[in-house]
Amino acid sequence: MIKRSLKDIEKMVKGKGLKGEYEDIVIEGVSTDSRSIKKGQLFVPLIGDIYNGHSFLKDACNNGAIAALWSKNEPLPDIDIPLIIVDDTLLALQDLARAYRSQLNVKVIGITGSNGKTTTKDIVAGILGTRYKTKKTMGNLNNDIGCPLTILSLDEDTEMAVIEMGTERFGEISNLTSIAKPDVAIITSIGRAHLENLFTKENIAKAKLEILEGLHPDGLFIYFGDDPTLKKVLKDFPVKHKVVTYGLEEHNHYIAELDNMDEKGIYFTLKAPFNKSFHLPMIGRHNLFNALAGIAVADYFNIPVELIQKGFNSTDKTAMRDDLIYARGFTILDDSYKSNPDSLLAQLETLYKMDNYSQKIAVIGDMLGLGEVEVELHEEVGRSIDEEKIDYVFTIGPLARHLGEAAKANLGKYRVIHSDSKSELIEKLKETIQPNSIVLVKASRALELEDVVKALREELVLS
Repeated sequence: MIKRSLKDIEKMVKGKGLKGEYEDIVIEGVSTDSRSIKKGQLFVPLIGDIYNGHSFLKDACNNGAIAALWSKNEPLPDIDIPLIIVDDTLLALQDLARAYRSQLNVKVIGITGSNGKTTTKDIVAGILGTRYKTKKTMGNLNNDIGCPLTILSLDEDTEMAVIEMGTERFGEISNLTSIAKPDVAIITSIGRAHLENLFTKENIAKAKLEILEGLHPDGLFIYFGDDPTLKKVLKDFPVKHKVVTYGLEEHNHYIAELDNMDEKGIYFTLKAPFNKSFHLPMIGRHNLFNALAGIAVADYFNIPVELIQKGFNSTDKTAMRDDLIYARGFTILDDSYKSNPDSLLAQLETLYKMDNYSQKIAVIGDMLGLGEVEVELHEEVGRSIDEEKIDYVFTIGPLARHLGEAAKANLGKYRVIHSDSKSELIEKLKETIQPNSIVLVKASRALELEDVVKALREELVLS
């Protein structure tokens, strides 16, 4: 983590007001959370929609903070702690990360995309970690706060940093890539997500391509070459960097073929640029493409084939994404962290192919952020559900209700069940789930359907 004197910190954030007697104090790490801050760290109070972090300075001090950044628009606190005055604490946090990144001898792999970026991050970090000291974005901290905090958490001797970058509107990735300054940039896919602000898939592609603004001039751009929207937008997009692509189509640099998949993961053959078979212990055909991105990064950094497989085996996967949970007499496919039409369709396809179960159930919540076409897209997914490969669809949320109504055209009204609350949903599931069932749980983050997963694990016992 960052270790710098307060005098250096003041320069890095373009701040002022630090008293001379405090200049030589050295902070070890940065936190924006007064509850989890550790001894010796710098506290950066942020102003959110609900809370103003400046109100929690005393708590931060009690928990170990030894200095803080402070917005010039906030009244000075009556607390004896070194303060550095800045125009905006969030921008100062980003400036601090930007300056620290410039001082590190680290290779950064930046990853964005509508779907698959978190799993790709996990896979890339797993492979790179077989040879290099590697750190990655923790969880889903991929925004204007999480990205700088990840950079600031890097030790001086970190060799590889895998940074996830998310966006909901133009300009966000432009800012993140200016902080991270990647040596490799990856775009995993362009899907129907964040349409509320970006309106079209073409605009989503353009927003993701902002990652190239911060890519090192000699860096590598890797993208999913089968994605039709990316291919369309890139025809008129000037790319000055070295480019490699991956996918199933023959024009790609890294080409693979799926051999088999089961509950132990996917088995595939890399056909180009070399011939080799791999096993990725993650379920779902979509993870083949995430694995290919990882292979492309490994090849770029000269990691041998045997270490690629070792990296697959040792990947530390982020929770609530493609998690197979073996409960008491049934199985849960937990993908409750996020949802959009393309990722939901991919998980339904995975569910269809789980052949060793006597009953298959999909629990589907609202897909948020889809803008004016949100109802239409929910209905589209509902109509696509295969009545021969799924037994029941449970829905929750006003938008998912539309999905369920559309699904009734194929499944009939008795196999589609809507709930108005999580407690009601849980009780209906308990009444329906049979031994040797598999239950997919998927929705946007705001619905917090991990509560449903937790309840089923703890409360339902089948024999």
